[in-house]
Amino acid sequence: MSAENSATGAGTGTAPDPGGAPAGLPPLHCLRLLEPGPPRLAALPTGTPVWLVSRHPDVRQVLTDPRLGRAPLYAPDAPPVTRAPNLLDDPTALLNIDGVEHQRLRRTVQRAFTPRAIARWRPWVASVVEGLLDELIDRGSPADIVAGYTRPLPIAVISRLMGLDLLDSKRLEHWSDHALATTAYSARAIRTAIDEFADFGAGVIAERRAAPGDDLVSSLLAAAADTPGITEKQLVTLVIGLVVAGHETTMTSLGNALVYLLGDGRDAWRQLASDEQSAAAATEQLLRAVPLGDADVMPGLLRRAIEDVEIGGVRIPAGSVVAAHVAAANTDASVFTGDLLTELFSPLAAPSYTFGAGPHHCLGAWLARMELELALHRLARRLPALRLAAPEEAVEWRRGLLTRSPQRLEVAW
Repeated sequence: MSAENSATGAGTGTAPDPGGAPAGLPPLHCLRLLEPGPPRLAALPTGTPVWLVSRHPDVRQVLTDPRLGRAPLYAPDAPPVTRAPNLLDDPTALLNIDGVEHQRLRRTVQRAFTPRAIARWRPWVASVVEGLLDELIDRGSPADIVAGYTRPLPIAVISRLMGLDLLDSKRLEHWSDHALATTAYSARAIRTAIDEFADFGAGVIAERRAAPGDDLVSSLLAAAADTPGITEKQLVTLVIGLVVAGHETTMTSLGNALVYLLGDGRDAWRQLASDEQSAAAATEQLLRAVPLGDADVMPGLLRRAIEDVEIGGVRIPAGSVVAAHVAAANTDASVFTGDLLTELFSPLAAPSYTFGAGPHHCLGAWLARMELELALHRLARRLPALRLAAPEEAVEWRRGLLTRSPQRLEVAW
């Protein structure tokens, strides 16, 4: 997932595992989004007032203006923005520090995620895609495409990148779901899972220090050794954060894209199979137009003003919490004049903010794009008759997390 996606409320009571999530929710591409307009006051689930910023240029200002930062959200006088533990809420983590300190920590890992670096991985990722498709087809129709494709693909890629080929995918799923939970688990269960995940990350770091390899963790440690001021806790949080971020956004986006493409967008399936350029254009539009989660869980990317700042003609007082409502900005009719049905294969009219913007722009954006392009194109090419095996209304959703995507998605061909 984009490392910017902020928890806005988490339950403290015990709740069912997301695997038992009910069907009947609307697909995310069908959500009625906030109408873009001037900044308006609302409230987070904690009761903290929040300024919702929804117009495309205003959201860009929130994400790039140095007067609006992540670190102030964790200042001693900051109001509460979450109601339970969350992996993204560590004040010392890359996501939550600003300025020179943020750039110093970010430089230790960003070289691995440049477009040129990601392009070198394309043939291998394509081979992973084809291998998963071979297995899916061999098992036969109907099938759960989440279990057979949308979940294992990004886990395999990030595991290879970080040298975690023996990582138990079920254990990773458990840690990730707890670390990004809002209401799915109790606060105690979340803390326990995050602590276990941190122990795992510390163990990986110890192994790489003893025996460095050709992987992201080893290069991260080498860069950190030449960068003063980076703590062991920051390294552990960075490692486990990369593991989660490296698969969550891709899994979520791919699952939600298939709900659209095999339903309302079925007419686009043949062109999606035609060439990778069409798949690349469709990927950008799907990332723009299909939110990663529900607005009541994730109203936007949070910042806090360190001084008075004017946004869209409205004065936001110092100390205010601001939410950049990415989903609204990504569908702002003054910027994006078409919908997915008409614009799926068109170039973006303006930048999408799904991966954020400015200093905290998601490090893994190019990797996620590449995985989605290949996954959609190769799937459409190999299975031109792919269809949903049940109505959209029967989709089982992962709930109680920062993101929402199919828990299961039965398909046939």
